[in-house]
Amino acid sequence: MVNWTEMDQRIKTWIMEAGSSIRESFKHSLSIHTKSNPNDLVTNIDKETERFFIANIRKVYPGHRILGEEGQGDDLASLKGIVWIIDPIDGTTNFIHQQRHFAISIGVYENGVGRLGYIYDVAHDELYYAERGKGAYMNGVRLPSLTEVSVEKALIALNATWLVKNRYFDEKKLVNLAVQVRGTRSYGSAALELAYVAAGRLDGYLSMRLSPWDFAAGKLLVEEAGGCVTNLFGEDLNMIKINSVFAGAPILHGRILDEFLLKD
Repeated sequence: MVNWTEMDQRIKTWIMEAGSSIRESFKHSLSIHTKSNPNDLVTNIDKETERFFIANIRKVYPGHRILGEEGQGDDLASLKGIVWIIDPIDGTTNFIHQQRHFAISIGVYENGVGRLGYIYDVAHDELYYAERGKGAYMNGVRLPSLTEVSVEKALIALNATWLVKNRYFDEKKLVNLAVQVRGTRSYGSAALELAYVAAGRLDGYLSMRLSPWDFAAGKLLVEEAGGCVTNLFGEDLNMIKINSVFAGAPILHGRILDEFLLKD
């Protein structure tokens, strides 16, 4: 039997320790490297933070498996058993340029079902977290259920990259949506944008191409706040592959799907 309450407390302690180390790193220079392309950056802090979490997980939960952005975990073909999905710094470009608008993101899944989710805004000391069936919280305060708004009054997160021609989705549909809503925002961190949906700071979030560590924790947070999280075609997310992601309150989510994303 898994003691989820005990695990929750351990994870929060580890996150606070990692966050303190990251803030301390602001005083020092970073070692910056590229990954898949010149805009896909990784720092020594990303790698050190992931190693910190993996070392703690291996010590306390040796039977659990780990999927981490920086590739220091396990090579997974499924989410069988208990799997930790970790992004040590989501929003690395923001971390490098701004030292804000980035987050630690951890999702714990059991046989493909989200059980625990954490998104820690390090710069603002805001910890968003959720346990399945127990609601979503920010710094100990339970987040209210999501409020439904009309499309015209909605504030959505949508990166401008997807409003120009791209190979992942019909940009004309997204342009049409962007001009109909009250406003759009882009924070450069999928984890934070999903946390903001859960907290009601945003009404929706859309992205064309995210990895599991980008959305594993945020998916549970939004769902525990009463929201829906699917891909842009209204389908369930594949938790071990790259997906498009669309999150929002149920009625708004349905309207945007029917009137913009799926409409011919």
